[in-house]
Amino acid sequence: MQDNRFPCGVSDKNVSKNETVCIETDRILDSCRDRDCYEDVKVLLTDFGNDIIEHTSNVRAKNACIAWAYIGIDPVKFNRGFYSVSIKFYIKITFEACLCGGRSQEFEGIAVLEKRVILYGGESNVSVFKSDPNSSDYCTVPEACCSVKNVPMAIVEAVDPIILNAKVREHEDNCCCCCCCCDDIPDMISSKVNGRLCDGDGRYLTVSLGIFSVVRIVRPAQYLIHATEYCVPDKECISPEDDDPCAIFRNMAFPTAEFCPPDYTPPKLDLGGKCNC
Repeated sequence: MQDNRFPCGVSDKNVSKNETVCIETDRILDSCRDRDCYEDVKVLLTDFGNDIIEHTSNVRAKNACIAWAYIGIDPVKFNRGFYSVSIKFYIKITFEACLCGGRSQEFEGIAVLEKRVILYGGESNVSVFKSDPNSSDYCTVPEACCSVKNVPMAIVEAVDPIILNAKVREHEDNCCCCCCCCDDIPDMISSKVNGRLCDGDGRYLTVSLGIFSVVRIVRPAQYLIHATEYCVPDKECISPEDDDPCAIFRNMAFPTAEFCPPDYTPPKLDLGGKCNC
């Protein structure tokens, strides 16, 4: 790959310009990973979904994905440098129900998962201001400053949750349901399902979900690094010839790895853990 590149402004490929440069990036001050199990979380359904569960008890969850996530960060009192990160996942779930006559019907719902962690975020006494590329007039009245002092940034990475269980419950049942209602769901989340979310008066649907996540706190920082001047590729792009597509196929490497099973070591079964519901 190095043979196909040459530095900008340097004619000799064997000559590279090395120097020490200052870069700005985000420094990870603290991070954690977690596996959370949420049991019997109430699912907010549309009118169509509420009507379906009133006529059937045979429901399965087909798939679930994270539609959106809210992240809030607040300093922890009497613990300087530590911050509480509040996370709220909005999960879009697709269900399938069995109806009369052996018919199946799909419907969608929203489940809300909440999580809170405490991480170290350090301290800073500076406020960061950045120029606005859309504002070039010196006399323009500036907008309200959105810079926040002494607060780092929280970043959350999560995979789509694993569906563990789904149940149709009667209205009299007591369960560990979420404390939110349909009016608490943002419009941008409600628009992701087919129909309008509403609170039903009869039966309701609950799910148990498992989710893996990584949470980290970062702050902007400046570092000196050894760098080489940006290189432009020397190799020209070659367009395939449409006259002989089989020739292109014959020149492709055989994907041997796709036919070999991956190395896998079964994990040890741990029955001592508990769900963080």
